[in-house]
Amino acid sequence: MRWSDEAIVLSSRRHGESALLVHVLTPGHGRHAGLVRGGQRPKTRVGYQIGNRMLVTWSARLAEHLGLLAGEVVHGAAATLIAAPARLACLAAAAALADAALPEREPHPRAYHGLIALLAALEADAGWAVAYVGWEMDLLAELGFGLDLAHCAATGATADLAYVSPRTGRAVSATAGAPYRDRLLALPAFLGGETAAPGDVLDGLALTGFFLEQRAFAPHGRKLPAARLRFVDVWRQFATISGR
Repeated sequence: MRWSDEAIVLSSRRHGESALLVHVLTPGHGRHAGLVRGGQRPKTRVGYQIGNRMLVTWSARLAEHLGLLAGEVVHGAAATLIAAPARLACLAAAAALADAALPEREPHPRAYHGLIALLAALEADAGWAVAYVGWEMDLLAELGFGLDLAHCAATGATADLAYVSPRTGRAVSATAGAPYRDRLLALPAFLGGETAAPGDVLDGLALTGFFLEQRAFAPHGRKLPAARLRFVDVWRQFATISGR
């Protein structure tokens, strides 16, 4: 068995004395693991940093085997963010979430291309926090848990949408949701195309985080990745400094 594809590195860790166990996300083969022989050598290890874009080849005697992974770096995203802690935390969160949530060896090109777009926003330092929330929204949809934010679940109205039902994942207008607002999740206006403030991003992270945890992780006895929780803390500090 052998295939080649473009890939984004999601994680890498030591395996044995000299190898690396690497997880990548590819458009054609989904989230895939492979063993990189000699991967702990400094010059090799640097290529398998989280967020790096690569061309990889995977090979194994049988499809169900772990297999060997080899590749070359196309673009080193991690190196460009090393001096930007908040953006680096965002990258780590996205990679950890994709690694934990996406089923192995199942193609999800929408998640892959969405992550490519997020990486571009991170490197450009332009709208990346909003892009990250959008990527989590798309990830929910890829996993079969998409939210319905087009109109109010109670009235059918498409204007003045302010809340999301934690039970159904459907939008609720400010008027219809007012009596129940303590039990509803905030719907940040930027998901409707308006400009986002730092505090609005926190509302977006709370919204997507709730549904990811309740629908994608809790049923399997798992929690959101630690890197995702760290990113929320980093952004909360930024929002506080910005004076929400």
